[in-house]
Amino acid sequence: MKYIWSIYKKELRSYFNSPVAYIVSTVFLLLSGWMFFQQFFLMGQASMRALFGIMPMLFIFFSPAITMRLLAEEKKTGTIELLMSLPVRNIDILMGKYLAALSLLVITVLLTVPYGLVISFIGPLDWGPVIGGYIGIVFLGAGYLALGMLTSTATSNQIIAFILGLALCFVFFIMDKILPFLPDFSVTFFQYLSLDYHFNNIARGVIDTRDVIFYLSFIAGTMTISSFAMESETWR
Repeated sequence: MKYIWSIYKKELRSYFNSPVAYIVSTVFLLLSGWMFFQQFFLMGQASMRALFGIMPMLFIFFSPAITMRLLAEEKKTGTIELLMSLPVRNIDILMGKYLAALSLLVITVLLTVPYGLVISFIGPLDWGPVIGGYIGIVFLGAGYLALGMLTSTATSNQIIAFILGLALCFVFFIMDKILPFLPDFSVTFFQYLSLDYHFNNIARGVIDTRDVIFYLSFIAGTMTISSFAMESETWR
C-alpha cells in the first residue's frame, strides 16, 4: 500500500500541475451541462435521468483521455524502466495510476451535483434515483478507466492509446444495443458483458450486488491483463 499511495499522489499531482485535468474536466462539464439542460427544459420534469443518459456516451471519450498518458508516456520517456527497477510490483504501479485517474473522474462527476441542487429548486426531485445514478456512473467510469489503462499499457504512443481506448470502450458500450442482431444463444452472454447494461440497472435506484460484483470483477480482470502486458514488456 505504501508504494501504491506514493504513485497515486505523484500521478494525481501531475494531473493538476498540468492543463490536462482542467481541460478535460471543463470540456466534460460544458458538454454534459449543455446537453442535459437542453433536454431538461424540453421534458419539463424535475429529474436527472437525462444527465445519466448522457454521461455513458461522454465517458467513452473522457475515460481514454484521462488514461492515455499514464503508461504510454512512461514508455515514451523511458521512465517506465526506472519504475520497474524499483522494488515495486507491476500491479502496484498500475493501481496507483488507476486510482489517481479514478479520483479525477469522481471529482469531475461530483462537480455536476449542483445541477441537481438547481433542479430541486425548480421542482420536487427524487434523490433516491439521483444517488443511484451517481453510484452507477462511478462504477461505469471505473470500468472504462480500466479499459483505458489496458490500452495505455499496450503502446508508447498517447494518441494510439486514446484511439484504442475509445474503440474498446465503445465496444463494451454497444454490446447491449446490438442484441437484436445476435444469435439467441449469445444474447445473455453479450448482455452481461455490457458495461452500460449494468449501469442502467443501478441508475434505476436499485443497487443489485450482482451488478456491483460484475464491475469489481471486470476491473480486477482488466487490471490483471494490464499487469501481464507490463510483465511481457519487462522480458522483452
